[in-house]
Amino acid sequence: MPAQGGAVGGTAGYLHRTVADAPVQEVFPGIRCRPLWTGENGASAMVVELDPGSCWEGVDLHEPGPEEVFVVDGVFHDGDCAHPAGTFIHAPAGSWHIPQSAKGCTLFVFYPEG
Repeated sequence: MPAQGGAVGGTAGYLHRTVADAPVQEVFPGIRCRPLWTGENGASAMVVELDPGSCWEGVDLHEPGPEEVFVVDGVFHDGDCAHPAGTFIHAPAGSWHIPQSAKGCTLFVFYPEG
């Protein structure tokens, strides 16, 4: 069935965006976020890129809700463990880490509760 009104299957809110088309926001030197989607309840999805040798400044605290991370490329280090491409990480609300990467990495990050 063809899309109606620019939405797939006629469903309002259906969205698609390429990473290349997402705006780039430098969070810290060598660490960039590319927002892909934000929901009404504050949920959001983004791609985060860490250049080789980059490190988050301070502690990344997960509030008000959890953080879901999928390592797309490279090796992500959370300050405790190294996570290679293909790794999924669930960080519950109230947890924290210090994102960094010696070799660089690309992450898909989802915040289901903002």
